[in-house]
Amino acid sequence: MSPVPELDEDDLDAIAPPHLVFHVEQALLGALLLDPHRLGYVTGIAAASFSTAAHAALYTAISTLPPPDPAEHAKNTKWLDHVLTAARKQTRGLTASYLHTLVQVCPWAHHAPAYARMIEAEHARRRLHSAAERLIQATHDAYLPHPIQTVLAEADALAAVVDDIASRFPPRAGVLPRTPAPPAAIAPDHTEAVEEEQLLLATATAHPADIDSVRWLLPDDLTLPLHAGLWQCLTTLARRGEPVDPVTVLWEAQQRGLLNDGSEPREVIRLLAEPAGSLDYWGERTLQRSLLATAAQAGHHIEAYAGDPANTPFQLVVGARRSLADIAAIRTRWQHATGPMPTRRPRPPPPTRAGPPTTTTAAVAHTARAARATR
Repeated sequence: MSPVPELDEDDLDAIAPPHLVFHVEQALLGALLLDPHRLGYVTGIAAASFSTAAHAALYTAISTLPPPDPAEHAKNTKWLDHVLTAARKQTRGLTASYLHTLVQVCPWAHHAPAYARMIEAEHARRRLHSAAERLIQATHDAYLPHPIQTVLAEADALAAVVDDIASRFPPRAGVLPRTPAPPAAIAPDHTEAVEEEQLLLATATAHPADIDSVRWLLPDDLTLPLHAGLWQCLTTLARRGEPVDPVTVLWEAQQRGLLNDGSEPREVIRLLAEPAGSLDYWGERTLQRSLLATAAQAGHHIEAYAGDPANTPFQLVVGARRSLADIAAIRTRWQHATGPMPTRRPRPPPPTRAGPPTTTTAAVAHTARAARATR
């Protein structure tokens, strides 16, 4: 294993600060090195809140070592030497001159609580960004054995981060994020989706009585505008109780202007005339694909919000919750689609005024009870 190179003060200063918060961290650490007792006024942050390993190591040392006597601390650097020794156990590149640099760049030591609040806000942004990245990665992982469960678990983890940020930062006026929507990612290959949606539409046309069993499927779940429009035609005809076949669906599509994009009527009829499999199966496949796409889009939006330093923590909360609401809506529909079928309790027989049951009536009732008992 190659040795870790030693870094001097110039090396530390040469590291490009990832964000403006680098300078805020320097100011806070300088304040705590200058007046260690101000650590008691610093809340909401921990070592993980810092953007660099060196700063995290220094904060850990400052917060774990016993504070020095103020009079002694004003006379010598003994406590600073202890801090440096403890921090070097985690980051070997730290030097005594860098600690003195931190003290020098601190504008006002009594502003330490304000500096800590800024660090907490930036850490919240990084946490949100990381959680959104994990959600996006889960939606694109083709090797997950249970993709929906994994994606929803990541969405829950992201929501927990949002709730924690909301509890730390009070609401303010003008909370809507100003970040524009991110550009569309590389278009995925919809070949499989298109083929399955065609089977969905054809199977629904052949078995319109089954359309009511997939009420949780919405037109927006389908990838192509034509397919979404045809699904709306099918559900409308089924709801009206009108005849459903390729010709009636095609006529309804024409009334809705779906053929104005140049779609050939013959191709639409052919598409609707080749059913296969179960409508429930194709519906669940379509809804699963829609859920993953919705989660990915929400993750990209939240990632964009977190990547914009102009957004305050509460603006991040508002924007993230709006995006997570889209996942919650389709999640509810997924639970309806995949949950157990509701059981209906048998309706009791109507009361009769004809007196006690006859032998024949009693025998029928006994037979019915016996049949239910064997189910």
